Amino acid sequence: MNEKTPKQIVSELDKYIVGQFQAKKSVAIALRNRWRSKRLATELKDDVIPKNILMIGSTGVGKTEIARRIAKLVQAPFIKVEATKFTEVGYIGRDVESIIRDLAEKAIQIVKSNHLQKVESDAKIIVDEKILDCFMEEQGENKNQFELLFNNLENNEPKELSISAEAAVVIEQEKLQKKAELRNKLLNQELEDELIEVYVEDNKGPMVGMIAGAGLEEIGSNIQDMLGNLLPKKQKKKKITVKNARKIFMQEEAQKMIDMDNVINEGLDLAQNNGIVFIDEIDKIAGRNNSSGPDVSREGVQRDILPIVEGTTVNTKYGAVKTDHILFIAAGAFHISKPSELIPELQGRFPIRVELTNLSEADFKQILTEPANSLIKQYQAMLMAENVKITFKLGAIEELAKMAYKVNEQMENIGARRLYTMLEKLLEDLSFEAPELSGTTVIIDQQYVKDKLGHIIIDEDLSRFIL
Repeated sequence: MNEKTPKQIVSELDKYIVGQFQAKKSVAIALRNRWRSKRLATELKDDVIPKNILMIGSTGVGKTEIARRIAKLVQAPFIKVEATKFTEVGYIGRDVESIIRDLAEKAIQIVKSNHLQKVESDAKIIVDEKILDCFMEEQGENKNQFELLFNNLENNEPKELSISAEAAVVIEQEKLQKKAELRNKLLNQELEDELIEVYVEDNKGPMVGMIAGAGLEEIGSNIQDMLGNLLPKKQKKKKITVKNARKIFMQEEAQKMIDMDNVINEGLDLAQNNGIVFIDEIDKIAGRNNSSGPDVSREGVQRDILPIVEGTTVNTKYGAVKTDHILFIAAGAFHISKPSELIPELQGRFPIRVELTNLSEADFKQILTEPANSLIKQYQAMLMAENVKITFKLGAIEELAKMAYKVNEQMENIGARRLYTMLEKLLEDLSFEAPELSGTTVIIDQQYVKDKLGHIIIDEDLSRFIL
């Protein structure tokens, strides 16, 4: 678990997310409380549970990004789900327990990846030898010398099948010399594009997924795993480059070196104690205090989610996962419904409430330039791949921010996502012509922005269609 202080966590989030200090602060405190709980006395530790968070704010203001970045920051398994994907038990739809099964899968992938990295150097030695053996075999260096003599018999002419000890030594020396030469070339990456014949697994397995209906995905997955372990692995011979062969061999050899039982145990522990679940669009399942219609199903989904958030044990194909110490972050716009329209039991499980503010013109300007992965930096890097340098003047950035804010005011407010559509439209012609503009520099100024987007902003109907 990462031991960053709340201030350090907020500082890291500031590199990618503009504004929303209160939301960042709440998440940072929740993460620090996890660290604190691990240092409590045993009699208290089990009673201290994560303080789940409910984020309230319009789309595009940073709710998902905060949760995603925080999980990446502390290297925690992270799952984003939409509340509307689930339906009440008894209806056709996805089971809410699949959230935890997906989280366990993600956690095990993280642990497995870490274990594979640890054995990578040892696996590489074995892989290089396997690739060398493939080369030697293709060149006939590994074939039995008597076999070669038999294969060379022609017209029933008698051949001497025995070889002297001296000849055998010479043959072996030549073989070792050849292998040494190939090894040097391999180390210098001179053979990466050479073709070799290797045996690879035939991935055409039983079509279990085709017969697994809605709500049966976990059963289908378990059957697939069971059959995959019981049935022998089918292999086929394939001619591929050394580069691709290395990837296949690395996966095979590294897999052999790790203890999957340990990986699974560590993964389940990681999911239980450090897992983060982000439930988006929770406002869409808020009831309206009606006794019939779709609101009944909405309330049913809430009641199905409640035990997961409250603390229960979910069975996965890897083992049982307790949800008591998983951090749940729920989010929704709540334009139509209100948090108070969630069932009382569920409300009580999200004690930390934070409202994210709508983005201002100044926020848009910051989003365009300040984050480490700002949109302008992304587009500059993309076009630089074509050797086209684009430079944004301050006036252009201010004009884009002004236009984005205006369009959000006129139409539905989609937050920072508006900048994506505007920049894509702004640079559409340039992206199309970029291959022919290699080696040039393009200046994007205020007038350029007005020429490309001005007429769209003025025409509200056109703006709704394009932006």
